[in-house]
Amino acid sequence: MKNLFKNTRFRNVSVIIVCLLAGALLAAIAGHGETLHSTVVGTVLSPLHYVAQKTANGIDSLFGTVSGNAQYEKEIADLKNEIGDLRSQLVDYQNLKNQNALYKEFLELKEENPDYSFEEASVTGRDSADIYKSFTISKGSLSGIKKGNAVLWGKYLVGVVDKVYPDYSVVKTVLDVGFNISAYEIISGEISYVTGNASLAANGKCKMANLSSSTKVSYGSIVCTAGLSTTVPKGLIIGTVDEIADEPTDISSYAVITPGVEIDEVTSVFVLTDFNN
Repeated sequence: MKNLFKNTRFRNVSVIIVCLLAGALLAAIAGHGETLHSTVVGTVLSPLHYVAQKTANGIDSLFGTVSGNAQYEKEIADLKNEIGDLRSQLVDYQNLKNQNALYKEFLELKEENPDYSFEEASVTGRDSADIYKSFTISKGSLSGIKKGNAVLWGKYLVGVVDKVYPDYSVVKTVLDVGFNISAYEIISGEISYVTGNASLAANGKCKMANLSSSTKVSYGSIVCTAGLSTTVPKGLIIGTVDEIADEPTDISSYAVITPGVEIDEVTSVFVLTDFNN
């Protein structure tokens, strides 16, 4: 037994135990209610508690961010829907505005020419690859439409019916190289014909061809149908003169014509099915 108390390792362990007991006693006296066991465990687990707390905070932050993003996405979706509704309303308004303008022009033409008979039609298709901007309308032979009938937007000539089917037709526009109609310039009275041209059609224009080199047709003047055709009457507006140019192949001149209506924006037309020439 004496040798045990003289052993250095035994004395060191004994000192540690005494110190721990003294610490526990002091903690109890101080009223903290902590035991030696809880103090030791708390000290050992403190780093683990720190890591766990940080992880929990990160998870809370992540869910908060996800929740915030979901709210933003909902608000963005709502705004997109609202923009879509406004755009739809704008399209409806523009269509109504165009329709009113069409009817106004049509009524004026009808009042001036009570003998004209018309068939209203909607544009139902376009060939995006066609530089001459031909289009399909919703009426055909069952509605009394015939090949060669004039196709109008108000007082303006858009083209003529080129192909007719029972319930739809294809329109050849004034830009087409196959379009050819007698026309006159209203100030000088000079008569020639209007036809299409590939290079001009790319810019939405056509031409009044075969003018003399001394032509009196001038910039800004109006060109109308001359009425020499049995299917297109006199006085329909084709467009206005943009410039006068010389033909490269002969000594004649031609007038570049801008049609009176933007053909690729037309959504409804009137087909002139009958008139007294």
